[in-house]
Amino acid sequence: MGMGGGKGGGGRTTMSEINVTPMVDVMLVLLIIFMVTAPLIQQGVKVNLPETKATPVEATEKKVVLSIDAGKKVYIGDAEVPLEELETKLAANAKAQADKEVYLHADRDVPYGVVVEVMAAAQRAGIKNVGMITDPSTGNKASNTGNKTPTAGGGKGKPKEAKR
Repeated sequence: MGMGGGKGGGGRTTMSEINVTPMVDVMLVLLIIFMVTAPLIQQGVKVNLPETKATPVEATEKKVVLSIDAGKKVYIGDAEVPLEELETKLAANAKAQADKEVYLHADRDVPYGVVVEVMAAAQRAGIKNVGMITDPSTGNKASNTGNKTPTAGGGKGKPKEAKR
């Protein structure tokens, strides 16, 4: 009666299957950890972002982040890049060329003309989409240090494409 198999007639046999339940448990825990920590990992330079009433966009993967600080310095991630070299650096950036999309952090005190120059350099480098990152409106204009969830203009899960 039972689970006999193999040659010996009576007795126990060894199980030759791998129990994957513990491995699945570990993978699910790791997945949850990465899902929680991924939105917290934002690259870029600290800038004073303008506030808007746009809904937050869920970022599923890392994108190239261009930042413009109050001193009109341009950064790709954390690396400062002269505005004259921005187009060539973006054209040589494999991630930006693969995605054809970048996110732009611009300090609220940066003149509009500088932002347009950066967007034009990105367009000349072959970048099709430029997502504008802002801070969500908190109702308090004196301070925007409370909620740091970035939002992008536009809706339906994708940043609004920058048009000139």
